[in-house]
Amino acid sequence: MNNIAQQPHIAQDSATRALRARIDPEVRTGLDAMLAVTGPVGFRNYTLSQRRTMYEDNNAAALAATPIDSSIACSDEFIPGHLGESIRVRTYRPVDESSVFRPAMLYIHGGGLNHGSIETDERQAAPLTQIVTGGAVVVSVGYRLAPEHTHPTPVEDCYAALVWLWNNASRLGIDRERIAVYGGSAGGGLAAAAVALMARDRNGPPIAFQVLLYPMLDDRNETPSSREIVDVGIWDRDLNIEAWRYLLGEPSETAADTGGAQLSEYAAPARALDLSGLPPTYLDVGELDLFRDEDSFSPTV
Repeated sequence: MNNIAQQPHIAQDSATRALRARIDPEVRTGLDAMLAVTGPVGFRNYTLSQRRTMYEDNNAAALAATPIDSSIACSDEFIPGHLGESIRVRTYRPVDESSVFRPAMLYIHGGGLNHGSIETDERQAAPLTQIVTGGAVVVSVGYRLAPEHTHPTPVEDCYAALVWLWNNASRLGIDRERIAVYGGSAGGGLAAAAVALMARDRNGPPIAFQVLLYPMLDDRNETPSSREIVDVGIWDRDLNIEAWRYLLGEPSETAADTGGAQLSEYAAPARALDLSGLPPTYLDVGELDLFRDEDSFSPTV
């Protein structure tokens, strides 16, 4: 009886070891160092509040060690978000006073829809000002997070930032014909939903291009990779299900088909059926990423 009862746990441990063995050795060194601090299941050892604090502190330390290049200027503004409530955006631009109208990028940070901020992604967002010759303007969105703010607040905040960027293009020195959106993980899902789908359906500002890095697109957690990537120590199945339930305002227990059959594509872009009229897209996802299959086989690709 005892041996039979232990078999699922043994199988799980074996599968986890095999999965971790597939990770590039250089990357695995960093992961192992993190797990030595957090414990074998990584961030799942901590409450959401604790994870938020760890995420902010780690990124603040990294930014202090490697500050943003002095050739990049930044400024904050408060703008109307969903239902007119105030959200913050941070604009990065080259320091020079050139009067040339530059391409722009709306940057949407990651963090599972429930943590992260403008500050946690500053090291990723600010250097994008140098992505093209002559420089670009990057606007990073401080959208509000779940579970305090459920759908549609995060996605509507991001769309509001796009409209604000468009309406203020002249003041910001932005070429309206060269506006892109950029997001990683949860930010990638919000970019696909808030900017691409909403802008199309609402006849909103035209988007020239979108960059989606391992985007979080599907609430249903039914793909092979969503079942394969467990107990790795970073973003895994349990944390992903928790994140979708926070966003949708549902109970926290684990279950598939998180949002039900009628969930809006603006919440989960993988549910979109009509893909006409969307901007050209660059999409990048890793072999051992939880989002591998929803990104590879989603109709949004």
